[in-house]
Formats: sequence, C-alpha cells, structure tokens
Amino acid sequence: MILLQLLINGLVTGCALGVVAISFALVYSTTKIFHVAHAGVYTLAGYIAWLLVSHAVPEVVALAAAVLVCAGAGAVIQHQLYARLERRGAPHLVVLIASLGLLAVMQNIIAAVFSPNILQFPVLWANRTLALDGVALTYAQLLTVLICLAAYGGVMWFAHYTTLGKRIRAVASNPFLAQITRLQPNTVYVYVVAIASAIVALPGVLVPLDLGLQPYGGITPLLTATIAMIAGGVGSISGAFVLSIAIAELQNLSLLAIPGEWSIGITFFIFVIFMLFRPTGLFSAAR
Repeated sequence: MILLQLLINGLVTGCALGVVAISFALVYSTTKIFHVAHAGVYTLAGYIAWLLVSHAVPEVVALAAAVLVCAGAGAVIQHQLYARLERRGAPHLVVLIASLGLLAVMQNIIAAVFSPNILQFPVLWANRTLALDGVALTYAQLLTVLICLAAYGGVMWFAHYTTLGKRIRAVASNPFLAQITRLQPNTVYVYVVAIASAIVALPGVLVPLDLGLQPYGGITPLLTATIAMIAGGVGSISGAFVLSIAIAELQNLSLLAIPGEWSIGITFFIFVIFMLFRPTGLFSAAR
C-alpha cells in the first residue's frame, strides 16, 4: 500500500509539474527566452486566488481571476521588459539576468504584502480525503490531476488545431521566415507569454490549495519542470509532460530507500544522464 500511495502522490505532483513544464516550454521554444520569472507568475496566481477566497469569493471565480491576472502579467512582462531589451539588442545573458531580477522583485513584494509565512487556503473541502483500498487522495489532489490533464490536452489541441496555435508553431520554427511572411513574431511573443502565464496559474493555485502558500515556493517546481523540458526534448509538449510525471514518480519512489531531503538529487541525476547520452531529449522529434 505504501508503494501505491507513493505512485499516486507522484502522479499528482507530476501532473502539476507537467503543466509548469509545458507552459515554460511554450515560452522558451517560441521566444528563446529563459523565462525564470515564470516562477514568480506561478506564485502570484496562488496569492491572487487566496486573497479572493479569503474575501468569500467562490473558488471557481478565484481560480478564473488568477488565470486572467497572470495572463495580463505575462503580456506586460513580454511587452514591457523582454521586447524592450530585444529592441536594444540585449544579449540572452542580459535578458536572463533581467528575468532573475524580476523574479526576485515579485517574490519580495509578495512576501512584504502577504508575509513570508506559510498561508493555508480557507477551503474546508480541499483536505477532505478520498480513501480507496487504503490509498488516500485529497479532493485538492484529485482536482489537481483532473485539471492538469485537461490543461495538457487543451494545450495539445490548441497547438495543432487552432489558427493561433499553428501561427505560434510557425514562429517558433522559423522566426525570420515568420517576419517576412507577416506573421508578426513580436505580437505572437506577447500572446505566447500571456497564454503560458495563464496555464501556469492552474498549478499555481491548485498545488497551494493542498500544500499551502509560500512567496519563494515557485523556484523548485520551475527548476524541476525545466529539467523535464530539456530531458523530454525542447519544444516537445508531450515530452515535457511525460518526463515531469516520470521525474515526480522517481522522486517519490526514492523515498523507499533514501531520506526525503535527498530525493531532489534524483532529478539532477536524470538531467546528467540525459545530457550525457541524449542531449537532444527523449522526444526531440515530437511536438
């Protein structure tokens, strides 16, 4: 039963990380920007939802509001920060440092406004437990799995069957050709970061619903998601999602043999292995 419980917990964590990974991959594969401030948007979503729920706003409305606020924040970040740096010819390292600086600003503002302590959502149903054959699953965890799987499916459908999704893929494939064919890459970049920010808001709300909020809690999920994106193949939505679940499962199963504080080492071990033997990623040809 312990093994099955660890597998279930790994699935929950992996689905949440998978959504972080595919949203980060969407930004990186299209704009080529290592959008570290994505972790700040992830954190912002949870606090927006917490603030609204604390004022008796229905949970569904709070989640929708967090998604919209994060989408707007992503659009502003791309239009007012990254685009300005690109127009000035800033190298990628400068853009990365700017993103790191923005992340630090966002985290510290959140900590100053809401306090650096862990905050719990005032939602009674979230921690109610569903027990099946000795395996426990909270309502918040079940909701996380369902919504994150739906988000993955939605992103796949959007990328392959919508006009904007095909336009984004064209820009990601060849920005220069997209420019001369009037696909307006700069506008697409704003759309992409806004959409990715809206997507990452989902686990940004759902995970704290179960585990609580911390201003600096977005860094570890983003780090793990980034490794999953690279190991899965940069630009591969399915690769990022599948590898996120695999990494989370391995981290949880490792608890059978090693202390919990060392389980993160599994993530880095996977990353090193992939970089040595499969630097292009497991699903490099997939999308």
